Amino acid sequence: MPFPTSHPALDRALSERGYDEPTAVQSAVLEAEEGRDLLVSAQTGSGKTVAFGLALAPTLLGEAERFADNAAPEALIIAPTRELALQVSKELEWLYAKAGARIATCVGGMDPRAERRVLERGAAIVVGTPGRLKDHVERGGLDLSRLKAVVLDEADEMLDMGFSEDLTFILDQAPAERRTLLFSATIAREIAQLARTYQRDAIRIDTTSKTVAHGDIAYKAIRVAPHEIEHGVVNVLRWFESPGALVFANTRERVKHLTASLRERGFQVVGLSGELTQSLRSEALQALRDGHARVCVATDVAARGLDLPDLGLVIHAEIPVNKATLLHRSGRTGRAGKKGTSVLMVSHTRRRKVELMLRSANIEAEWSGPPSADEIRAKDQERMLTDPVLTAPADEDSLEMGRKLLERSSPEQVAAALIRLYREKLPPPEDVQDDARMARTMEGERGRREREPVDFAQGGDMSWFRINVGREKNADPKWLLPLICRLGHVTKRDVGSIKIFDRETKFEITQEAEAKFRAAIARAADEDVSISDAVAPAPGEKTARPKAFAKPRRDFDGPKKPWTPRPERTAEAAIAPADGDKPRWIKRTKDDPTPAGKKPWVEKPRGEKKPWAGKPGAKPFRAKTGGKAFKGRPKRA
Repeated sequence: MPFPTSHPALDRALSERGYDEPTAVQSAVLEAEEGRDLLVSAQTGSGKTVAFGLALAPTLLGEAERFADNAAPEALIIAPTRELALQVSKELEWLYAKAGARIATCVGGMDPRAERRVLERGAAIVVGTPGRLKDHVERGGLDLSRLKAVVLDEADEMLDMGFSEDLTFILDQAPAERRTLLFSATIAREIAQLARTYQRDAIRIDTTSKTVAHGDIAYKAIRVAPHEIEHGVVNVLRWFESPGALVFANTRERVKHLTASLRERGFQVVGLSGELTQSLRSEALQALRDGHARVCVATDVAARGLDLPDLGLVIHAEIPVNKATLLHRSGRTGRAGKKGTSVLMVSHTRRRKVELMLRSANIEAEWSGPPSADEIRAKDQERMLTDPVLTAPADEDSLEMGRKLLERSSPEQVAAALIRLYREKLPPPEDVQDDARMARTMEGERGRREREPVDFAQGGDMSWFRINVGREKNADPKWLLPLICRLGHVTKRDVGSIKIFDRETKFEITQEAEAKFRAAIARAADEDVSISDAVAPAPGEKTARPKAFAKPRRDFDGPKKPWTPRPERTAEAAIAPADGDKPRWIKRTKDDPTPAGKKPWVEKPRGEKKPWAGKPGAKPFRAKTGGKAFKGRPKRA
């Protein structure tokens, strides 16, 4: 269907940008009654910015062709993050360019003095984040008295980030008769309360589907061992070869590690986290938009509001915390009618959580193992044979250089050099295997080890290894099992029986993980621990047992004194002691006889004070502290 008419100036801008058909949210907003408040829920990437930009035109322009002046803001758009605010500002600039609107952007991380100068020169539309907008209002740099409309973009994100007080302050300062448009991915209880407080008879528009997932996003769940998630990310990036990819991690430290690891492998990658300054974030995003970087590793907070061009792949290197985060991350791709892929890297410890999360979000994900190195190389050959460079028309200079090359070298040599140059640009794939045990569990089968008993005498489907740590070195399965898994790059499901002897420990490894285990221990560089092949323990071979704990007997200097009962403390014994001395536990009074070697009892008079012994000419003084009088230092006359 063609775009509904909104305003002549905006219609021309849409036509020049190639907007032929409106999205669902744009069509619903334009069909709503003019001038009414709107409460809109729509998926990320559904064209909300253009939707509320078109909806504001009748309120801001009316019948006028252009803005009469830009003296004071007439529209205020509030976004949760700097990136989203800058993105909204750029969209509105081309949309309102022919209407003569000046647009100011006020976000954290930028110079507030420069923003204030822009506001003083005048702007019809102001876009910003809640904290910076509140700061300008409090300092008198932003006048909200002439506002005709306020837009809250991604209101649920702003409330989740703790901007509730800032939003309340800004909305209270705006005129009561303004128009309020509230856009949110979900209408939770807090959003509904905000709408009831600051909107008047709002029209409810819901373009999200509660039973159907985003149709433009294909979800894939990759089974991978916990220690091979990083290798799995590398192979997924190489398999899809998307012009733009976004890798999500949960912490800043994980973002740093993944960024450094991918850069070391040859990927053009940038990292985004909350600790970066605005200039570094802008440089990273510009590198992605210019094509200088192909991969962005980011946290959830840093990626809010990102709209990267040609972003066809989202990888969840770490599982999102809930369904809303999963949908928000995945919504960075599949925008504006383009197709996208969302890949979750799932270890066996997270499988159940991912299954429940996908079920609650009504998402059908395709489960598979990670792409292998051989599959990636085969796909590289297909991509190279269909590369547009081989079929594009060549200019005369290129043809002349080609003839000279063929005069000096054979066609096979030229083709081999071209292949070598093509492969050198590609990061090498990693050797990563599918978690076959998790695959069997998901298919409803139990592992062979759980179904069939293992004949340890004949080895069964297990292989025995030995490690040079035994009971003499306090060997214990509690720390031996993590050590074996770390050195051999296996999980505890791949480790069978563990038998501890005096000077060594023998353990089993499944045949499925044996090749990977041997390759890992061959690369392991641990001088204190060595792992090698071993034969199965004999049926009657005894293992070492921990000795029972016995408390050492204490050594005394001499024989222990015999126990004697303590004499009873009677009143007769206290009054008439045998040695004539008074026991310690009886208080002495003046009527008691004076013991030998003690001073006689002297009654001290009470209430008598010592005479004043101050310097001549000094006067005594008394000070009160805490309600108690005391004699202080003499005061000089």
